[in-house]
Amino acid sequence: MIISHRHRFIFIKTRKTAGTSIEAYLSSLCGPDDVVTPVHPPEPGHQPRNAAGFTNHMSAAQVAAKVPDLWRDYFTFCVERNPWDKTLSHYFMKRNSASHGGDRELCLDRYLAAGDYALNLPLYASRLSGKPLVDRVLRYEHLDRELGDVFEKLGVPWSGCLPVKAKSGWRPDRRSYREVLSLRQAVRIEKIFAREIRLHGYAW
Repeated sequence: MIISHRHRFIFIKTRKTAGTSIEAYLSSLCGPDDVVTPVHPPEPGHQPRNAAGFTNHMSAAQVAAKVPDLWRDYFTFCVERNPWDKTLSHYFMKRNSASHGGDRELCLDRYLAAGDYALNLPLYASRLSGKPLVDRVLRYEHLDRELGDVFEKLGVPWSGCLPVKAKSGWRPDRRSYREVLSLRQAVRIEKIFAREIRLHGYAW
C-alpha cells in the first residue's frame, strides 16, 4: 500500500495483480514523507518507508478511516484480475513459494477445497453495497496501458511497462487458464468470485 503526498495518490494493493511490481516501481519515485508498506519476502528495488500503523494489504475502507482527508483529496486506485487466471497464479504461489507455505504436493483440487482464495473485492469495495471505494480499478489484463493513463494524470514518469516482474517465477505452467482448469473447477471458481465477475464483467 502506498500513500504518496508527492503525487497525491493512494494505491491499494490487491492480491495476485502485480501489486509488488507496481509498488517497487512507485517506491523509487515517492518522496521521503510518503508511506510505502514493506513486503515479505523483501523485493529488490522495493523501498518501504513511514509504514507505522499501515499494512501491506490494508483495505480501502481501513485506509479511508485512518486518513479520511487524504482519501477525499487524493486519487485512489487498485488493480483487479480475471478470477480464473488469478486463482491459478495464487495456487502456484501457495505451491511453489517457500514464504507462502511451499507445499509441492498441493494439487489444484485440494487448494480449492482449502478455502484460501485471492478474493480482492473486500480490499477495494464496500462490504455492504459491493461498490468500489477507490476512484479507479485497473484491469490486470491491460495493466501497462491503464497504468499509463493513471500515471499521466498523476504526473508520474512512465516508460510504458513495469521494469520489475516480482514473484513471476512461481508459475511454471504458462498455459491459458482455459487449458488448465476443468469445467468443474471453473464452475467452482465462478461461484467463489461471483461478485467480482458480476462487477467487472469477466467471462470464462
